[in-house]
Amino acid sequence: MTHETYLYTCIRCPLGCEIQLTEKKGKVIKIEGNICKQGKEYALEEFTNPLRVLTTTVQVAGAEIGRLPVRTVSPIPKNLVSLGAKQLANLVIKAPVKCGQVIIPDFLQTGVDLISSRDLEMKNS
Repeated sequence: MTHETYLYTCIRCPLGCEIQLTEKKGKVIKIEGNICKQGKEYALEEFTNPLRVLTTTVQVAGAEIGRLPVRTVSPIPKNLVSLGAKQLANLVIKAPVKCGQVIIPDFLQTGVDLISSRDLEMKNS
């Protein structure tokens, strides 16, 4: 079996190193191109368990603005981001909402809460 090479641009520090990770049969055999150790850690994490913060908007009823920005408190597995966005597409929450308020605890059973990214007051009648 041949080696497979993956290319990553590290985002851990301002250097933005271009890192090459080489694997064979699912085992990492070489990481090169990183200037600092953070680059090596980044490439390894991207290969073994990539994580992302989910940011999107949800519908909100009873507020001046019809959508509320939300995000996960910390990164979740990258393969769950699309599923999470789909599950939130039809969610409607009620105003008022405070910034940092937990919208969904333990989102997708990841142990990570989904929170509001801003305050939204109730609509004045």
